[in-house]
Amino acid sequence: MTEITLDRPPVNAVDLPAIEALTAAFAGASKALPVILTGGGDVFSAGVDTKAFGSYAPAEKAAMIRAITRMTSVILSHPAPVVAAVNGHALGGGFVLMLCADVRLVTGAPAARFGLTEAKAGVPFPAGPLEIIRAEVEANLLRRLTLTSAVIGAADLSAHGLADQLVAPPDLLETAHRAALATAAQPAFGVVKRQVRSGLIQRVKALAESGDDPLARAFET
Repeated sequence: MTEITLDRPPVNAVDLPAIEALTAAFAGASKALPVILTGGGDVFSAGVDTKAFGSYAPAEKAAMIRAITRMTSVILSHPAPVVAAVNGHALGGGFVLMLCADVRLVTGAPAARFGLTEAKAGVPFPAGPLEIIRAEVEANLLRRLTLTSAVIGAADLSAHGLADQLVAPPDLLETAHRAALATAAQPAFGVVKRQVRSGLIQRVKALAESGDDPLARAFET
């Protein structure tokens, strides 16, 4: 089993090097073993580091947008189970990372908040994450989260079917390890994952390979 931790204090927001490192970590993980993705400290991920993104030259912004889609493609494509151990806030790109996982275990901490706050942050969705949220989030909730930047608590996240289990913070990683092993032990897991998620996996993979992203192109003109 591989455990990958987003560890970029204070809120595990990702810049281009962090995105590339996460992509490399998943690409280098054993394809036969499950992966647990979690965050350092008490935050899963606040998504894109808007300060870093704002400091980039236009070509770097375009590169980061395309790199985000490649990252999500590599996570989605991992053939063994991917378990998100969501230990705190998951906002914007952090919420998308959670959606990439096959199993989503979420902290029951009352203060934890979840949402797709790209409009408020001023960084719209890259092509890959846009495909993922459309596939994974029910239409009315998607409209509310994206257009108003509303945030919800763990109980609401679970009620909408986006969290598989709410777990007390001290037990989260241990529960994630058990879930990863139990999920991987299913003899037909790999085939069923391909059957159920292959449409989304292939759409995001095609976007990653083509690099065709209107948002990225906007920074190149």
